[in-house]
Amino acid sequence: MTSESVRVVVRITARPEKVEELKALLRGLVEPTRREKGCVSYQLLQNKADPTDFTFVEEWESDAAIDSHFETPHVQEALSKIPSLAAREPDIRRYVIIR
Repeated sequence: MTSESVRVVVRITARPEKVEELKALLRGLVEPTRREKGCVSYQLLQNKADPTDFTFVEEWESDAAIDSHFETPHVQEALSKIPSLAAREPDIRRYVIIR
């Protein structure tokens, strides 16, 4: 494991008629995820100008921690529901800080 943390940015666009339902689903991920081993920071944002636009900004200790996160029951359940609530597939990107 490297000492470099991994940053993740996830963008999810709700179907206009499903904004509140998607918001509730995504909010339900925040607390259990923050308790996961390897989670440094996990924030859910909603675009003020476009309420259909949600973004997770995350920091993880390693890629392995992120991989484990995607296998948890709360994430698997959310991923099974997102297709009926989202306008398109989530955009998930991993980053490292350039020094």
